[in-house]
Amino acid sequence: MMTKNSEQNRKQIQFFSIEDMVPKDHILRLIDEAISFDFIYDLVEDKYSPDFGRPSLDPVVLIKMQLIQCLFGIRSMRQTIKDIEVNMAYRWFLGLGLSDPVPHFTTFGKNYTRRFKDTDLYEQMFGKVLEECIRCGLVDDSAVFIDSTHIKAAANSHKYIKKEAEKTARFYEEALKAEINRDREEHGKKPFRDKDDDDSPGPGAPAGGDTKEVKESTTDPESGWFHKGEHKQVFAYSAETACDRHGWILGYSVHPGNAHDSTTFPSVYEKIRHEGLEMVILDAGYKIPAIAKLLLDDGVKPLFPYKAPMTKKGFFRKHEFVYDEMYDCYLCPADKTLSYSTTNRDGYREYKSDPKECAACPYLEQCTMSANHQKVVTRHVWEDYMETCEDIRHTLGMKEIYQQRKQTIERVFGTAKEYHNLRYTNMVGMARMRMKVGLTFLCMNLKKLAMMKRRMGWTGPESRKHFIFAFL
Repeated sequence: MMTKNSEQNRKQIQFFSIEDMVPKDHILRLIDEAISFDFIYDLVEDKYSPDFGRPSLDPVVLIKMQLIQCLFGIRSMRQTIKDIEVNMAYRWFLGLGLSDPVPHFTTFGKNYTRRFKDTDLYEQMFGKVLEECIRCGLVDDSAVFIDSTHIKAAANSHKYIKKEAEKTARFYEEALKAEINRDREEHGKKPFRDKDDDDSPGPGAPAGGDTKEVKESTTDPESGWFHKGEHKQVFAYSAETACDRHGWILGYSVHPGNAHDSTTFPSVYEKIRHEGLEMVILDAGYKIPAIAKLLLDDGVKPLFPYKAPMTKKGFFRKHEFVYDEMYDCYLCPADKTLSYSTTNRDGYREYKSDPKECAACPYLEQCTMSANHQKVVTRHVWEDYMETCEDIRHTLGMKEIYQQRKQTIERVFGTAKEYHNLRYTNMVGMARMRMKVGLTFLCMNLKKLAMMKRRMGWTGPESRKHFIFAFL
């Protein structure tokens, strides 16, 4: 028998509590049971006047509105407010009754501009949640996975200007210069002088060192022109992130999309650096001698992947030229010697063969195509650190550890982009991007913490008290 009563309950009057309308296993209920957000009052206390002005909107409600948007992947604050108006769980989480008005969607934007902009509020909030994860014994930060992902900026790819920009100084620049000069002196060469002392700018050249031409967006100048492959070219930001073997996010940093991973590495490394750190797992983009030296000098094992040599097909590869440490020379496949020639400004020692011997060598066509028949092999002044990294890579069990990247850092990026709107941004400027990235990773840790506490029975008022006391 067909029943037709779909509209008869619309005007029915009932007495109920909004508490009863939220499912017991709703993620917002789990989060509310797991932690107390009262610590936010202490973080923003200096942003509000204690005596003057009209009563403000509760800052915890402001932050919770953002958490709802991020947790459920809502595309804008305007749409978030519309969803809060009709969603019982959202109203319950914010402490709003059925008849209470929902703040206007511009409320957060104005409060951010006037109070929270240019502060580290979201980084502090991220740190508070991470500290609770550590206090519960859920984080294993002995081995850390680091990588970066690109976030499409809110900038038109066709609206840009070309300008000359100074090249960003590498973090190891000064140390490398000192090492190069020391190495040259050991080989009886004169140390290099600074380029500014050697060369004066030519006519029309900009003052102030090396420059390069870059594209700068007229919509969002702080983003960077990012190109991956032949087709993907957009303005973007880069979020460099570190996580442990269980997927807990330990730190992050935000950079323009055209910044290379190897140059931005120190910013995120400083945030996860601690005495108990044993190993850092990195992809091939970080495989440079400077990073290997930085980690090994700190007593940390770097784990890099295999990187295929960039040698033309049909030619000898570099590993076929054997380095003799005692005599500081290379031996080629024909058992001829390549002697030290010089150490260049990039930090590479140059070893050159005797052109007369090479001209009569049967392997010449597999060795070099140079007009004077001279083979040149280079070796970085910090190459010993790279060889140590190769020894670590070949150690038993390292291959299995590296393969955990797809279950850890790559899964973090996949989840953030698929469920938390980190694939692109509608925000403009580096400050707002740091807020967005920090809030996204905060939500991911928070959601995971709430579910872990429920699974282990660490929920309810007692758990919330522990969270508050942990930061007193």
